[in-house]
Amino acid sequence: MADFPRGSTLHRFMASLRSFPLLVLAVWLALPVLALLAAWWPWGSQASASVAVLRDMTTTVLPGYVGTTAWLALWVGIGAAVVGTATAATVTLFEFPGRRQWEWLLLLPLAMPAYVTAYAYTDFLQFSGPLQVWLRESFALEGRLLPEVRSVWGAIWVFIFALYPYVYLLARTALSERAAHLMEAARLLGAPLPRRIATIALPLARPAVAAGVALVLMETLADFGVTSYFGIQTFTTGIIKAWLSLDNRLAAAQLATMLLAMVLLLLWLEHRAQQRMRFTAKGVGRAGSAEAQPVALRGASLVLAWVICAVPVLMGFFAPVAFMLRPLASDWSVLPWERFLEWAWNSVRLGGITAGLAVAVALALAFAVRRRPDALTRGVVQLASLGYAVPGAVVVVGLLLPVGWLQAAWPSLGLGAVLTTTAVGIVWAYLVRFCAVALQSVQSGYARIPPSLDDSARMLGAGSPRLLLQVHWPLLQRSTAAAALLVFVDVMKELPATMVLRPFNSDTLAVVAYQLARDERLGEAALPSLALVAVGLVPVILLSRTLRARESSSYAC
Repeated sequence: MADFPRGSTLHRFMASLRSFPLLVLAVWLALPVLALLAAWWPWGSQASASVAVLRDMTTTVLPGYVGTTAWLALWVGIGAAVVGTATAATVTLFEFPGRRQWEWLLLLPLAMPAYVTAYAYTDFLQFSGPLQVWLRESFALEGRLLPEVRSVWGAIWVFIFALYPYVYLLARTALSERAAHLMEAARLLGAPLPRRIATIALPLARPAVAAGVALVLMETLADFGVTSYFGIQTFTTGIIKAWLSLDNRLAAAQLATMLLAMVLLLLWLEHRAQQRMRFTAKGVGRAGSAEAQPVALRGASLVLAWVICAVPVLMGFFAPVAFMLRPLASDWSVLPWERFLEWAWNSVRLGGITAGLAVAVALALAFAVRRRPDALTRGVVQLASLGYAVPGAVVVVGLLLPVGWLQAAWPSLGLGAVLTTTAVGIVWAYLVRFCAVALQSVQSGYARIPPSLDDSARMLGAGSPRLLLQVHWPLLQRSTAAAALLVFVDVMKELPATMVLRPFNSDTLAVVAYQLARDERLGEAALPSLALVAVGLVPVILLSRTLRARESSSYAC
């Protein structure tokens, strides 16, 4: 390429050839998402069938899906915003005994998959659960004493206390970095505390809260475990039902594209909120934050602060864990110990394979951007990250749809059997969903490597392989380890893609927990559910340590 003038047509052509392998990789990762658009393409006999399916859904199930999904998203968004903002403001703007402990305890619900929380509350609060049985026996009552937990409002409760940490994390960062010294300046000018919170802290945290709510809503729309178990008809449950129960691929694909459009809209709103956060950070700065001190609380204000922090942690983590531990403490014989190791091994095996491949792909893409940060390479990386916020049910439909077309055209290929009887299909779906997670972590590691190291290595005659292996890799080991851990945990908790695409006789902890809970064997579902919680605690602990170290370094500055 050095023989051609930079910027010439031949130079651009040779650069595109060098990016061709990356483009193939990106298309392979984005294929399940891109294939969904074919369900709306008016060609052949598919055109009339597509219109007929859409017309039937519009008059039957679609209004219910839209209404239930919108109602669920509305109240979950409001609840998560209130809980996340209140807890973030409490631990950031005020000083009280236990504040440092509450800062990391409020992250614990991130370790609880929402569907595990749903199983726990159902086991404890249902008609035959221990709470209602105790109430009937103690007070000589009859009938149902508590509202049905398997309802839309029950799902709203579960989602709020399982997902509020997204809002809490971003709002806490915004308040600690941008509001502290402005609050201190307003105090010196005589502004009372309520006015300082209403006119300074909350407006500065608004972009962070909006970004957190967008993430909460994306998780809510992508959920299958809670809504399916509670019998709520949302887009995600409708997609799985249309594909598996009704055997209608067009209906599943069209529902999947509608859900994808909603998720992409939320992702766009989240990006806009993140940009506003960066703009606010530049405008406010961090000078003087070291001198700003939180307001000390005493008396009733101290009790209120403890209640604000304790209720979300209790409802989102400690209560579900206690409900799940009850079967282990009461009757160990009911637990499926003999099958547990098999389920755990399947989960660990799929998680390890996917984590290794995701890190390798992320390193290749991030290194390509590092070496050639042109528009073509950045576009390829963005294409590979297309599955970042795509729900597992959408990935499943997008993956099986083109495979079904190829299988119908060339039956001898046996692609359907390869994807459903081996780990190829499920690992492919995992990579589509979680490669962006690994890529984000690796790129954050690259951001800490100065470009001067690359220039020095090239001056010493190092080619691309030596540059990656001998210069970049030693400096990226912590970032790649974090990427592998995040992907591993996400794979362990993934439910809809695993349930549909897993190989025969290779159930995972997530699938087994869902199946046992669906069969009303909630006591047996406790063991795999608690195993998922234990795995989820690892990244939460690491996140808490990282945030504390970052805050300590900022105070030191």
